[in-house]
Amino acid sequence: MARAVVRSLKLCMRLLPADTPAAGGARLATTHRSGASLQISSRPAPRCLTLQPDRHVASCHRPCAPPTQPPAAKLDARTAMSAVFPPPPPLASEANPLWTDDAAEEPCMPPSRRIFCNRSLNMAAVRAVGFDMDYTLAQYKPETFEVLAHDETVKKLVSAFGYPKSLLDLEFDWRYMSRGLVIDKQRGNMLKVDRHKYVKLAYHGFSELPRAARLATYNDAPQRHGYDEPAYALIDTLFSLAEAHLFMQLVELLDAGGSGLPLGKQYADLYRDVRGAVDLCHRDGSIKREVAADPARYIHADPSLGPVLGALRASGKRVFLATNSLWDYTHVVMNYLVEGRVGAARSTSWLSRFDVVVTGCGKPRFFAERKDLFEVHPPSGMLWNTEGGSPMVPIGEDDLPSAALGSTAPSARDVAPPRPGGEARVFQGGSFHDLHKMLGVAAGSEVLYVGDHIYGDVLRSKKALGWRTMLVIPELESELQGLAERGGDMAELRRLRRMRDAVDDRLQRLQWRAARHAGGTAEGHDGVAGDQAAAAEVQAAMDKLQQERDRLRGLHQSLLQRHHEHFHPVWGQVLKTGYQNSRYAHQIERFACLYTSHVANLMFYSPDKSYKARPDTMCHEDELAPASELPPPCP
Repeated sequence: MARAVVRSLKLCMRLLPADTPAAGGARLATTHRSGASLQISSRPAPRCLTLQPDRHVASCHRPCAPPTQPPAAKLDARTAMSAVFPPPPPLASEANPLWTDDAAEEPCMPPSRRIFCNRSLNMAAVRAVGFDMDYTLAQYKPETFEVLAHDETVKKLVSAFGYPKSLLDLEFDWRYMSRGLVIDKQRGNMLKVDRHKYVKLAYHGFSELPRAARLATYNDAPQRHGYDEPAYALIDTLFSLAEAHLFMQLVELLDAGGSGLPLGKQYADLYRDVRGAVDLCHRDGSIKREVAADPARYIHADPSLGPVLGALRASGKRVFLATNSLWDYTHVVMNYLVEGRVGAARSTSWLSRFDVVVTGCGKPRFFAERKDLFEVHPPSGMLWNTEGGSPMVPIGEDDLPSAALGSTAPSARDVAPPRPGGEARVFQGGSFHDLHKMLGVAAGSEVLYVGDHIYGDVLRSKKALGWRTMLVIPELESELQGLAERGGDMAELRRLRRMRDAVDDRLQRLQWRAARHAGGTAEGHDGVAGDQAAAAEVQAAMDKLQQERDRLRGLHQSLLQRHHEHFHPVWGQVLKTGYQNSRYAHQIERFACLYTSHVANLMFYSPDKSYKARPDTMCHEDELAPASELPPPCP
């Protein structure tokens, strides 16, 4: 048996190439494609952590100075705005031809310009295409807009919530946060969760939780966490990045003794106050006034937006805007985006690009609840009743044969612009019943809605109404770029896992046989177990296999870590958690029919294109599938 074990060991060792690097040791710094090294080459070392039963949280048990900034210091150009939040794509060119050009061919299209399909969608069957505004049509510049949101929120905490003025000195690094994370309000933790709801990465403030604390708190807890409201908050929109970072800063301050913070605050209180301050900023217009004063400072110009909207309308589809922003702010943003107009030069000419505009929607309630619908008078911003001033018939909605009959919206014929090039009518509030009536659609499957918020724009409209959906993910462009730069990582990770599995199998088989021989229970026992020399040889073989297994595990972990740090030094890939899809990616797969990096990518596809999803496969099918055929090389 000992000689068989040695042969297995030699076979296993031949699985590794001679030049395979050793695992362990110093971690490699991630490098930018230009060659510049990141200032963060590894995750920050965790502080001494313990569980505090009164707060049910892992926290610092020694007095420590509040860093209120990520120990990772500053991120370099690899995660700068140009990589993470790219500006809108350029207009069509020889490199990026329109779909009408003979040179246009999807296999040769740059990945950043493509629209990806989760669920097959025939655009010829879509009668109306709608858009959200903020972070969909309008892409904000995080280095100015997110800093503004953070600073204004801090001001509200100081002026309205009784927080100390020292908070005004807090600095905000807009590159630190990442979409798709989960906030544990009760414990003051930030989590990266995969599609199986397994917490792969957890930070308390800006310090990483040790593996044992993370497993005990989440993955090995007696009751499985759902990671949903009200105990948790999802960072599923780019608007949430600033408030998430501020929450982490306040957690650090509270752990350091909470000097100056209002007495008796727990982590959940901190989060509630931050959310209240954010809502106050939106209500009093402090953020939007700054944007309105200088749109170019906070919003990317987008010369491609006009052609995209024009092509959709020219194909016979009705185009609508449905945004939670009110008319005054919508008017400012759309003037800048579509017409390039600011200040006194603003006009209502941008309305000619749409058939219907609905502001103040209040999504996601817009998809489930009825609200009063008002028409907006664009020159003055005044609201008009849509009931013609007559009282409502005193009848309950439940008594109506159809909920749509309760709509006070004008019909599709009445709401249409009176002439080609005419301006769309503007409304506020209402519900999807009103919008369907104005669009003249009978079923949700006739509507494609394009938005950036997985919950507010995509999930609810998909589940409740059956709308077809398209999610705009600005981070996708940098994800694609990173995958191109680290293209061989996943294949190498799979190879290392297979090799480790083979070593595991051999080691476990040997351990099983050794245990049975030691107990004298093996069939055909020939006395080898009683021979001390043979037993020592077996043990030596097992030791070598264990070393080989540990070495392969170290190689795998090191490569996986370097892979993720190439995308973000702390949170890794947005759409991956470890080697599993992240929870955010799983939601995209479930609820977004289409997804892309920018709404302007629509101009590279026919308005009547039939998008085809790739076939679903299970693990056993992947094992038997032949090598996929590659597309023909691009000219």
